[in-house]
Amino acid sequence: MNSLNMAAIYIVQTLGSLYLLIVLLRFVLQLVKADFYNPVSQFIVRATKPLLMPLRRIIPGFGGIDFASLVLALILQMLLMTVIIKLMGYALPNVLQLLVWSMVALTALFLKIFFFALIISVILSWVAPTSSNPAALLVHQLCEPVLAPIRKILPSMGGLDLSPIFGFIALRLFDMLIIANIAAATGMPRGLTLAI
Repeated sequence: MNSLNMAAIYIVQTLGSLYLLIVLLRFVLQLVKADFYNPVSQFIVRATKPLLMPLRRIIPGFGGIDFASLVLALILQMLLMTVIIKLMGYALPNVLQLLVWSMVALTALFLKIFFFALIISVILSWVAPTSSNPAALLVHQLCEPVLAPIRKILPSMGGLDLSPIFGFIALRLFDMLIIANIAAATGMPRGLTLAI
């Protein structure tokens, strides 16, 4: 693979992954019932609207779950993987295998969203615990559904919240034991997992 192909792969991965992250964030923010009027939420809505509106006519939401944004994320992930595989010079796998790889990649990205949201939440709790910044409020709303069940199980530690530690452990174990094994079992190339 020449350096021009490597540069093209880097550009496609970076830009494609950023937009894919925005689309998946739209799904996640609706899933956790985050504030729709938050400026960050509004940016995500505006950025995804052109591609999402046609899909919404075909795929309705159900039970508070935005299936159209999930399908859009899956389609984008499949396109991104197809372009990267072609740029790497490999033969394209069959559609079913590409679909499975895309589901694995989206699940990994879904976990990373919560993982990094937890990191940001912990840092904010140290440096700006009472921040009313729209991004900080959104991070809190994103982390709460993950941390609330853990807080119910943990005993009170006198004001010290250890739930993020157990959240990190749970997310990392799920990634190591389930996502990595499914990726290996389906023959997912290592270069593709860097794009997720």
